[in-house]
Amino acid sequence: MKLVIVVLEGVQALDVAAPMDVFSEANRFLPPHQQYEITLVGLQAGGVRCANGMQLHVGTGYLDHHEQPDLLLVAGGPNLPELHAYPAPFLAWLNTMAAGSRRYGSVCNGAFPLGHAGLLNGKEVTAHWHDVDRLIARFPRARVRPDKIFVRDGKLFTSAGVTAGVDLCLALVTEDWGHKLALRIAKRLIVYIRRDGGQSQYSPYLAVGPKEETIVAKVLRHVTEHLNEPLSIEQLADAVGVSRRTFSRSFAKDAAMTPSAFVEQVRIDFSRKLLEETDLPLKTVAFRCGFRSANHMRVVFAKRLDTTPRDYRERFNNVA
Repeated sequence: MKLVIVVLEGVQALDVAAPMDVFSEANRFLPPHQQYEITLVGLQAGGVRCANGMQLHVGTGYLDHHEQPDLLLVAGGPNLPELHAYPAPFLAWLNTMAAGSRRYGSVCNGAFPLGHAGLLNGKEVTAHWHDVDRLIARFPRARVRPDKIFVRDGKLFTSAGVTAGVDLCLALVTEDWGHKLALRIAKRLIVYIRRDGGQSQYSPYLAVGPKEETIVAKVLRHVTEHLNEPLSIEQLADAVGVSRRTFSRSFAKDAAMTPSAFVEQVRIDFSRKLLEETDLPLKTVAFRCGFRSANHMRVVFAKRLDTTPRDYRERFNNVA
């Protein structure tokens, strides 16, 4: 299976290394005739300096690469959103490669070159959270999903920032060879395989460090200790010892989300864990995580994860 990764000057090293590691690990378990053949393609052959200063060797320039890949991925880099012009022959080459591929897409803000080639028009896409506003402004015909880890629209796959490329590539391996192989790769790389494309880029736990005494940390502890209870803003404000007005303003500033959205995300995270690791009935999962009913949990999953609790369990449950 032929895989082309497009590498441009200033590329994010992990946007190249992460896909290469996932597919190289897959090759350990595949017979030679089914392995991924990885080719790095740049504007020209030679050295490419990564954003972190590391040098990559790109063996082929795009003008010399004519073989259609099964999978085409454009790696991201911090400077890509700032670039407004690419060589016209390069954009034409991207179109040709994408048209002839079985799948194509981007890691992080590698979506920008695809957008300049017109390959995002009318498509549902995502990118690193820091760049989605510029992606929306630059490519108004794209349907941008700002908070998703990765998005599939037909044969186009786009992912969020940096390590989300691992999630994307594990999903591609799952599509090619099944969940068991992807799980073996995840274990070798010591990463999770449980983040599906519908999961938000954001999690309450990202905002909280160990033993922190910030307002977000205090709320997280209170919510997790009273997860199966209805939790109002007044209760949360009382739990951290401030007025409702001060609480709402300070919390939204520190957590970058409203208190109600935060509580809902915690409920989702805990319910996902129970769905992955237990065979508890859905109504029990819903009760333990504070949803009003199994149907309420289903509605929230559909809204936030683009799936249902039942489908999520079927895909990610590891209970023997």
